[in-house]
Amino acid sequence: MTSLFAKYRSSPIGIDIGSRSVKLMQFDREGSRVREAARWDLPAGRPTDVEERDNQVIQAIQRAREGRGFRGKEAVFCLKGGDLFVQNLRVPKAEGAELSRLVHGEAMGRLPFPGEEAELRFLEAGDVRHGDAVRREVIVMACHRPTVTRTLEIANRVGLVPVAIDNEPSALLRCYGRQFRRADDQNLRVLFVNIGASNTVVLIAEGQTPMFVKYLDIGGRHLDEAVARHLRMSLSEAAALRRHNGDRRADQRDEEITRGLAESIRPVLERLVNELAMCVRYHSVTFRGQSLAKAIVGGGEACETVQEWIAERLDLTCELGDPLRDLEVPRLGGRGSQWDIAAGLALRNAG
Repeated sequence: MTSLFAKYRSSPIGIDIGSRSVKLMQFDREGSRVREAARWDLPAGRPTDVEERDNQVIQAIQRAREGRGFRGKEAVFCLKGGDLFVQNLRVPKAEGAELSRLVHGEAMGRLPFPGEEAELRFLEAGDVRHGDAVRREVIVMACHRPTVTRTLEIANRVGLVPVAIDNEPSALLRCYGRQFRRADDQNLRVLFVNIGASNTVVLIAEGQTPMFVKYLDIGGRHLDEAVARHLRMSLSEAAALRRHNGDRRADQRDEEITRGLAESIRPVLERLVNELAMCVRYHSVTFRGQSLAKAIVGGGEACETVQEWIAERLDLTCELGDPLRDLEVPRLGGRGSQWDIAAGLALRNAG
């Protein structure tokens, strides 16, 4: 009887709520096959009213699930860059409750909201040399408690049971980590660059151990704004032009349009690689002894142009992320890299 029903078991639904769209993904329980995936675009223009924004998200999740094959009500939601305070901190070396006390004490004075209203977690990155002493490097992630309450309310209104509220860096590491399970892969240090519509997540990890996390205020909307200014067109026209050209095969792109887009976005890409270079420099100074093996570029804004910029200017092997590589996947359309966060969320309790 167990084997009869095992094939119907599924992972939680990973729900990636972005600034432009909502993406849902669900695997089988082992995480080896995508059972269902759906994307629903949010209305253009982010409303300033929080309640209105939440209503848009609720409607998008409901419509994305309609008529689809998602199973069960368990879901994993995600806190995004705008909701998170993220910072690498260095504290005296300690273990257990004492380390937690030191991290909380160091982080409280840096939070952008009252400490008593914070949900705070941290990841241990490793021991580092600080002068003559050895200290513990940690990655602090904190959010304002009302943000968690809002997320739970959204889940309740769409009839889902949140088994976890995750974060983007952890989802990214989980998503791509499943592809690098060999013993040799666990010793490689990799730079993950996830470029979304509003910002970019930078993650440096060794195997499954995160070492550095930072959010950059650079994303697809900045590229659209640059194109709109340079080519003197509306923002919506710039966004449509950039996506239409970027999603075509290289041999099918209009050369003049491609050149114009490249000139338009050059300042944004220069700023991106300059910020990435500073992140790499921090890693090199803090965690000495091993250099980065490669970079993986993911997110909805990942493309060959960005890949080439990073590879050339950082002198680093760089590849486009493919979060669903070697999996049985339904036809999804669009860039495969846009599913990396949703996939990482759905994989949280799989396997």
